[in-house]
Amino acid sequence: MKRITPLNRDCSNAKAVTGRAALLYPHLVFGKLRQMKPALVLPLLLLAAASFAHAQFPEPDGGDLEPGVLPLTWTTGGPKCMEIPEWQVHEYNPDLYILRQSGCTDAEMPFLYLFFGKDRGLLWDTGSRNGDLVPALQRVVHNWLERNHRESITLVVTHSHSHEDHIWGDAAVQAMHDPAIPIEFVAPTVEAASKFFAIDAWPTSTGQIDLGERVLSIVPIPGHDQYAIALYDRRTGILLTGDNLYPGRLYIPDFPAYKASTERLIAFLEGKPVAHVLGNHIEETRTPFKDFPIGSIYHPNEHCLELSFGTLLELEDGLKSMEAAPHRMAFADFTIWPLDPKEHGLGPQMEEIYKRTQAEQLANKWNQPAK
Repeated sequence: MKRITPLNRDCSNAKAVTGRAALLYPHLVFGKLRQMKPALVLPLLLLAAASFAHAQFPEPDGGDLEPGVLPLTWTTGGPKCMEIPEWQVHEYNPDLYILRQSGCTDAEMPFLYLFFGKDRGLLWDTGSRNGDLVPALQRVVHNWLERNHRESITLVVTHSHSHEDHIWGDAAVQAMHDPAIPIEFVAPTVEAASKFFAIDAWPTSTGQIDLGERVLSIVPIPGHDQYAIALYDRRTGILLTGDNLYPGRLYIPDFPAYKASTERLIAFLEGKPVAHVLGNHIEETRTPFKDFPIGSIYHPNEHCLELSFGTLLELEDGLKSMEAAPHRMAFADFTIWPLDPKEHGLGPQMEEIYKRTQAEQLANKWNQPAK
């Protein structure tokens, strides 16, 4: 397998809105054509190129996507936890907000996403341990209501998958009982999500939800978890991939399901512009191939959140290369990390690293040493 160096390692294009990443990795798409008869290659190349071209716009003006801004850096967990809020709130644009939990509360530091449509809002995940999400959530929603001269809006609460670091705040959100924010709660199960999003056949069909002049597409992507979904917002061109793809260690307990989900997600995106691929965590540094030790609460020199459609193609290429014998493989922006079914959790070596890292960084949470 040829290694590809992903673009924009410094995240300097964080404000850009683009869907052209697919054309930057042509050998991933056309590699097998070299094995075919020459007379067949050109027609197939033209057909494939036309297919990818449908995801582009005729001029470099952003097309009809709603633009937004991503920060060049995020708050992590220090160096002084006394100065760090439990939640960082970032306005991507007036109808999309990204909330990031501080590492001072939990090393997972998950990202949550809050979409607003004309009739309803949607919250993607409720955070990890010790997150105390409700005060920050209420402040954002009430500020949005004030800005839009509204009295109330129903909030759909759903999840990327069912792991604890993404559902910890469920009980508190359900108990919020704010008359301005009625809650529609979707349990993180195949049955509940299939019913709510009208997914006819899990995991091969897709679903959707209309927030009012804003339709979000839901794509089942089991593999990291038995229940896992991706979300595509055509209005902004943003794809949410949960824990299936983000700058970090991609833990895979079910390799065949994960690989199939990646391929279905790529097929779903055909003809659709992708501005950013956003996951739920950051575990990588800005130094290619280097991640933070598991258990880190402080991430100096942290990788940017946003990835591209090209990164998704790179992931697919890596999965295909190890289909016969899944194994760990580090890329510049992520690491494919199949889990051994014989081990409980991540295994004794990772557990030891986690304990050691936590002990060191929690002891210095009020003043992390310079790095």
